[in-house]
Amino acid sequence: MSSTERRAEVAPCEHVDRIVAYLKSHRDPLSVPIEARQAAKKFLFDSVGVALAGATVSESDLVRRVVSSWGEGSDATVWGSHKKLPAPSAAMVNAFHIHNQEFDCVHEKAVVHPMAVILAALMAYAERNGQVTGTKFLAALAIAVDVATVIGMTATKPIRFFRPAQCGCLGAAVGMAYLAEMDEGGIKNTLGLAYSQLAGTMQAHIEGTPTLALQVAFAARSAVNAVDLAILGFRAPHDVLDGKYGYFALIEDGAANVAPFAALGKVWQITRVSHKPYPTGRAAQGAISGLQQLQREHGFIAADVQRVELHAPPLIRQLVDRPYRDDMPVNYARLCVSYLLAVTLRDGTVGLDAYRETNLRGGELKAIAAKVVVVADGNADPNALAPQSITIVLNDGRIVTAHQEYIYGSPEAPMTIDAQRDKFIGCCRNAKWPLDDASIAALSHAIHHIEQTSDASAIVGLTIGR
Repeated sequence: MSSTERRAEVAPCEHVDRIVAYLKSHRDPLSVPIEARQAAKKFLFDSVGVALAGATVSESDLVRRVVSSWGEGSDATVWGSHKKLPAPSAAMVNAFHIHNQEFDCVHEKAVVHPMAVILAALMAYAERNGQVTGTKFLAALAIAVDVATVIGMTATKPIRFFRPAQCGCLGAAVGMAYLAEMDEGGIKNTLGLAYSQLAGTMQAHIEGTPTLALQVAFAARSAVNAVDLAILGFRAPHDVLDGKYGYFALIEDGAANVAPFAALGKVWQITRVSHKPYPTGRAAQGAISGLQQLQREHGFIAADVQRVELHAPPLIRQLVDRPYRDDMPVNYARLCVSYLLAVTLRDGTVGLDAYRETNLRGGELKAIAAKVVVVADGNADPNALAPQSITIVLNDGRIVTAHQEYIYGSPEAPMTIDAQRDKFIGCCRNAKWPLDDASIAALSHAIHHIEQTSDASAIVGLTIGR
């Protein structure tokens, strides 16, 4: 049976109707399980820290300047600053800051960075509208991530369009529809308006340009625009998943596997999200952590290494197996696994300082990177990031290997609480306007107790420091 025939058997709006029913079943925020709300809080904590550090990226100034030229407003705040903007513009800037260093969390099976679009959009909405309780905000985050990642998991082909932006936009639209307590028509119009603005491809990823994160930023702005229009009654297409020109037919080329929808509201996908321990694409994280493990166990340094072999799924090669370039920009280097493993061999890790100009233009790392080879392991899943194995051939003849069934930072191999806290503190100290220890402690406390507040957006004021 062809994919077209399979789509023809689906009732109009079938999967949009499932989303509507899902939202209706969780009108009470406390109906969202505590473990899902706690996971939402954990990744809220992570994403706010990452956003503060992301404001230091040079292109962030350009984004802030251009959105300011579109019009002033006082709806919502650019986190870490006193700058106020209309809600769509604030969502755009904050989403860019969350994703622009490749340090934000990811749902591995969906290949979606859910919090960049969703958190930026929902927080701008909450700040503008006010009186969104912390408990309701956490429930909305969990619901939005559920929708974004379940749609992402329908993929059966290699990623072509930039899924984090597109699925994130749809999830964020649903999350704000939940906060707005929309009826069925409003939810469907919001989804239709969001779908009608979807954009973003993998070309920016291949070329290593900052436009990759800008696609996420555009998606956050589009999601806010969608809910604003829907609230006013603007009519939109409803069959935007199953329809002839819907997401499954166009974005997934008619080959979507809709089975993940059966888990909607049963397996809370926010609990399946992975941290990123290092500021690079998730596709490179396993290689870095595997190499660190071998360095700890065997005590070698870069000069001892003859060859590095990474055996990984085909998606790893697609995303991060790219040639080392003498003129590579930062965004290219963040997704170049040979560069990242060279940094790890020399420095022991990949941190926020790994992309200094002296590193990118020096010959030392280039020579180390030349020792790295990536081998596709034949995994048939086009979206698989694991398992992976890294083998080091040493000059003294030893061959050592680390196998990773799960990648460090995943739910199966989680970062410790201390590691999560250290990442947050490091990001706050590396913010454009760094926070002192007292400010970091106050922000951390507010996020960890957000369910006790009547206004979830109150945490934004604490991102500014003293």
